[in-house]
Amino acid sequence: MMLLLQYTIVFASVLSLVALGGCFSEHSGVINLGLEGIMVMGALGGAIAMNLFPSSNAFVMILITVAAAVAVGMLYSVLLAFACINLDADQTLVGTAMNMLGTAIATVVVRSVNTASDPNNVSTTLQYVDQKKLFLVNINGFEFNWFMLIAAVILVASFFVLYKTKFGLRLRACGENPQAAASVGINVLKMRWSGVLISGFLGGLGGIVYIMAGVSEWKFEVGVAGFGFLSLAVMIFGQWKPHRIALAALLFGFFRALSNVYTGFDFLVALNIPSQVYNMLPYIISLVVLAFTSKNSAAPKAEGIPYDKGTR
Repeated sequence: MMLLLQYTIVFASVLSLVALGGCFSEHSGVINLGLEGIMVMGALGGAIAMNLFPSSNAFVMILITVAAAVAVGMLYSVLLAFACINLDADQTLVGTAMNMLGTAIATVVVRSVNTASDPNNVSTTLQYVDQKKLFLVNINGFEFNWFMLIAAVILVASFFVLYKTKFGLRLRACGENPQAAASVGINVLKMRWSGVLISGFLGGLGGIVYIMAGVSEWKFEVGVAGFGFLSLAVMIFGQWKPHRIALAALLFGFFRALSNVYTGFDFLVALNIPSQVYNMLPYIISLVVLAFTSKNSAAPKAEGIPYDKGTR
């Protein structure tokens, strides 16, 4: 039971971070389907930083890893921002391309890093065994991960920024009616860039949290197993609101955690259900939930629509 709780909170942290990233982007009016690729790139940046700048100090290691992950995630999200905001490219196509490109780039980079130290090593795996230990604190059998606290702080901060600040009001205005926002002096392009970069920040952070959940190495050619898309489902189910996203993340995180620890429950083992079914559960649940809730969608009205100054 303790292990189930631990994994639920870790996976919920990942889902809430990435879903909040999508939330900021879509509130600005840009659909970010490239969260999967941003997660991979953030994970790559964090994993390489852990290996290049080893430290025995937990605070320093956390700072280095988080800084690298969010920096790479934001840098990669610039592709989406420039293509969709400045060039008015199709947001769905750009996001899909970013997902495929992200995994490809990560695979090539990791293989290059490995062959640089050993010419015979063409693996796409990076290890961070000792570094990971600095992120964990054992509390009576419960492995507390500092990323859990970071995710909780960001969740509260996101709610405050979106609903209690001028920036949040302006961002949401750009996603609802950019022409009206522009008429009162709001720079729509600037706000949309801000939303996409924030999504890159949170998506990159979510990526490094994901690859460190329960393992001490990651094979980058497998990407993040659809977690970017699952995060979008969490965002939609959460109706683009941080507090609802948190609850949705816990629900989906529970089913994802179950696929890791179901062997520890005798009654589940007795059912003799193939492990593949448990692995599919989060995605099956997402389809069922969205089928019943999408009709009541509270999506920003101008999301996915390129901003045209001449339109009224």
